[in-house]
Amino acid sequence: MRILLSNDDGIHAPGIQTLANTLREFAEVQVVAPDRNRSGASNSLTLETPLRTFAFPNGDIAVQGGTPTDCVFLGVNELMKPRPDIVVSGINAGPNLGDDVIYSGTVAAAMEGRHLGLPALAVSLNGYQHYDTAAAVTATLLRALMREPLRTGRILNVNVPDLPLSEIKGIRVTRCGSRHPADKVIAQQDPRGATLYWIGPPGDKHDAGPDTDFAAVDEGYVSVTALHVDLTAHAAQEVVGAWLEKTEVAKAW
Repeated sequence: MRILLSNDDGIHAPGIQTLANTLREFAEVQVVAPDRNRSGASNSLTLETPLRTFAFPNGDIAVQGGTPTDCVFLGVNELMKPRPDIVVSGINAGPNLGDDVIYSGTVAAAMEGRHLGLPALAVSLNGYQHYDTAAAVTATLLRALMREPLRTGRILNVNVPDLPLSEIKGIRVTRCGSRHPADKVIAQQDPRGATLYWIGPPGDKHDAGPDTDFAAVDEGYVSVTALHVDLTAHAAQEVVGAWLEKTEVAKAW
């Protein structure tokens, strides 16, 4: 198996380095990752400036100023030849649960792999300690994919409890939960008296029902959620059509 490995925490983050070491035990791995932390970059793509890369002695490649999407685009189309069999993103420091997937650069890197026609996996740890657990879970999933390819046309978003591997209770297939809207902005003053603003933490859990990714991880299970990128609200199409007719907006043209 040829794996393109990326992330959004940066090439030196412990998650990606732990995962690379584990996956290299049974696969050919090419790391292409941002040269710095790009958490929250979502699917942003650099279009206005050129991208530069830096190769480390072990073959890992950092993209200077690049986003996770940039890294996967370059990795698949230019830097890994032949092309990879699969794109893996992670291990993220902290979870990507519920609404987090909208902002997540970890999930975005996997999404870009899927855009480019490859199976893809996003992996996050619900904490900052047991990266070896998340690496072992990822290796198990990838070995299963080698034996039996999963042809869903979707990416898998994997969230792993921050526990020793022996304390993981199992794996659950889940749906995304949701959070309350985030509403905190932290204002500070710089030494010259100008105001600085920091984006605050995400909102608290809102929908954390028993079949959600939140519930699975809280109960000690690995959460696996299939994600797709079709944002069309199919159930609302008829309602929107009826509204246009009723308000006669559609007749204006």
